Amino acid sequence: MASLRIGGEGIDWHAAYSSYAPGRAAERILYGILGGKNKVFLSNTHFDTTRANIEFTGALAVDIMPEEANDPERDLPFKGNIDLEKLKSLILDYKAENIAAVIMTVTNNSSGGQPVSMQNILEVRKICDQHKLLLVIDGCRIAENSYFVKHREAGYENKSYEEIAKEMLRLADAFVMSAKKDGLVNMGGLLTLKDDSLSQQCTNLLIISEGFATYGGLSGRDMEAMAIGLKEVFDPDYLHYRIRSTDYLGEHLKAKGIPVVWHISGHAVYIDAKKLYSKIPVEEYPGQALVCDLYVQGGIRCVEIGSVMFGKYDENKKLIPAKNELVRLAIP
Repeated sequence: MASLRIGGEGIDWHAAYSSYAPGRAAERILYGILGGKNKVFLSNTHFDTTRANIEFTGALAVDIMPEEANDPERDLPFKGNIDLEKLKSLILDYKAENIAAVIMTVTNNSSGGQPVSMQNILEVRKICDQHKLLLVIDGCRIAENSYFVKHREAGYENKSYEEIAKEMLRLADAFVMSAKKDGLVNMGGLLTLKDDSLSQQCTNLLIISEGFATYGGLSGRDMEAMAIGLKEVFDPDYLHYRIRSTDYLGEHLKAKGIPVVWHISGHAVYIDAKKLYSKIPVEEYPGQALVCDLYVQGGIRCVEIGSVMFGKYDENKKLIPAKNELVRLAIP
């Protein structure tokens, strides 16, 4: 078993784990242990691979964003938050003993890359403590989220991005990361936990799929690159350049009349395909149509985040569409 100290003092994590898959192997191990039939995971929004790893165990994944955050054009500073009243209600409905974990994704990728406020995370932590629930932070874009907290949330304007991230991590019981994002590496991810017993279970499961922690997953060179990336990503000049570059694209598209999710996120511009391709019915997947058109016309590779990714079918094979039909232009 390894031990990891993120950013130095004050945070002790067990089972520092690197995987060759970008966070997905870490998710599979953690949620494979926590999940199972009759178990429920609650999140601001589960990403598609997160949902797949959870549902593969027989568990249920439930998204609980505030309704107002589902309006792509609505101007809100923290549209990635968890709806606290829904969280309280669902804990009572499903019973606390059946809640496997509460997952806070920062930033909230599937909702337009929108950030989560520190106040919202603090309130979620209090609710988890009240019901003795595990709080997992999926923080592949934790540096971007820290940027938005510093610039939008009162009381954090004088804190560094790294200090904000540390405060966020102190509130979590587990931390899952695809390091291809704010780890600034080509490949890799990590899973860290505070509970020694749970970390031992994860380490044991790691052995049969990736190898021992001493040699499985990533090479030493790649782990060193990740360690450097996790420091460099909090550089103020880098974050300013990164996020303003994304803003530049989003603001220019908006000025040309292209409907985008507002505010622009830190890592991508999300186009509202339902509005842009309003003549295409949702059953014909306007988001996927836009993805194909962008590739055919301009060689631009992007991804649909709508009913192809999140839609379901009822017993009559009728589509139950996603709440939004978005297309993500992610900036490398």
